[in-house]
Amino acid sequence: MSSLQVITSPDRPTMGRAAAAHACGLLEKILAAQPRARVIFACAPSQDEFLANFVPLSRQKIDWSRVTVFHMDEYVGLAATHPASFRNYLRAHLLQHITPGEFNPIGGDAPDAAAECRRYAALLDAAPIDLICLGIGENGHIAFNDPPVANFDDPVSAKIVELDLTCRQQQVNDGCYPNLDAVPRHAISLTIPVFRRAKNLSVVVPGPRKAAAVRATLRDPRSTACPATILREHPSATLFLDQASAAQL
Repeated sequence: MSSLQVITSPDRPTMGRAAAAHACGLLEKILAAQPRARVIFACAPSQDEFLANFVPLSRQKIDWSRVTVFHMDEYVGLAATHPASFRNYLRAHLLQHITPGEFNPIGGDAPDAAAECRRYAALLDAAPIDLICLGIGENGHIAFNDPPVANFDDPVSAKIVELDLTCRQQQVNDGCYPNLDAVPRHAISLTIPVFRRAKNLSVVVPGPRKAAAVRATLRDPRSTACPATILREHPSATLFLDQASAAQL
C-alpha cells in the first residue's frame, strides 16, 4: 500500500498555492521543534507556481536565517551565470527574495566534477535533510536519476550521471534550450537514497506532459523503470497535481 498522499487541484495556480502552503507549514513545524532546518529545492519550470507562492508566504512565516538551502542537480561544465543553470534558476525564483542562513550550490563548473560530488555528498550527509521540494520528470526521474542510472540503494549521495534522451528532450520542451544538441549530456545529481532518507517530501508535478509519469509513479510496480515509484514508500510525502498531470489516473 502506498503512503504517498495525492492532492489534485483544478489548475496550476491553485496547485502552486496548495503546495506552497503545505511546504511552508512543514517548515514552520520543523523550526518550532529544532534550531535549524535543512531544505533541498528542485529547479525547473514545473516549480514556478509553487515557488511564486512559497516565497511571499515564507517571508511572513519563516526565519530564513535558520535554514540551510541545497539544490538537487546541476549540469557538468555549466557556469552559475548560464541562463539554464539550476543555480541561476534558484537565485531568480528563491534566493534573491530571501536570505537563508546558508546556501550550498553544486559547482557544475568545478574543475573536478568527481571531487565536487564528494564535497557535496559530505555536506548532505553531515545532518538529516528535513524537507525536499521536488518534481518528477517526464521519464519518471527524481533529480537527474533517469531510469538507466537510477539506483534505489546508491552507495553515494551525489554522482555524475549521463542524461537519457527523454530527459534531454524535456529540457527542450520546457524551453530551457533551443534544441536537443544544445542540452548538456552530463550532470551532477543527488541520488535516490537522499530522497528516501529525507524527513519530508513535497512533490509538485503539473502539466499534460507529466501525466504518463504520474500514472506510472502511482500505478506501476516499484522499479527504476520509473524511479519516482520509490516515492510511494516514503512515510511523509505529498504529491501535488493539476488536472492535466492527473489526467491518466
